[in-house]
Order: sequence, then C-alpha cells, then structure tokens
Amino acid sequence: MADWIDVAPADSLGPGQVRVVNADGAMIAVFNVGGSYYAIEDVCTHDGGELASGVLQGDQIECPRHGARFCVRTGDALSAPAYEATTRFPVRVENGVVQVRDDRWD
Repeated sequence: MADWIDVAPADSLGPGQVRVVNADGAMIAVFNVGGSYYAIEDVCTHDGGELASGVLQGDQIECPRHGARFCVRTGDALSAPAYEATTRFPVRVENGVVQVRDDRWD
C-alpha cells in the first residue's frame, strides 16, 4: 500500500489553488475546488505536458499547451485534443494537512 504524502497545510491551499507533489516519480496535482480537494496526475493525455499551470475554471483545468480540458474531480478528458482520462488519486485532510497517495499499485 502506498503511503500518504503531505501536500500542504489545508489553510494554505485556498479555493482555486493547486499544488503539485512528486509521489515516487508520479507528479500529482492537488486542487481546491470550493473547499473540496481533488487530485489528478499532472499529465495531459494528449501530449504528456503538465496541466497544473493551466487555467482552472470551476472543476475543469485547461491544458496550457493545446487547450484540452480535464475534470479535476474525475480526471475525465472533456475536450479535444485529449480523449483519454488522466489518473485520479485519493485525497484526505489529516490533522489539518492535505495528503494524497498513489494507489495504482495497491
């Protein structure tokens, strides 16, 4: 089972903000959407570029390279040129700290 990784104190990751952490080689973007936290792999499935520096509108992140949109709640690809979802990860708040883990190998 993968260990939980500290992302940031919950009070420092406000609504509309994102933090990226390295989870044993997987870059994971953690978003605060209206006070709830969601995590997806920081990879556009269209060309492998990062997503976290794109524009976050509601629960959608737009890839800064070619404009593909992804749902940060589900990882689903919402528009071309991306057609495949990016990986979604579990998030929790433990003792006031937002944490994430890569559970793909559990």
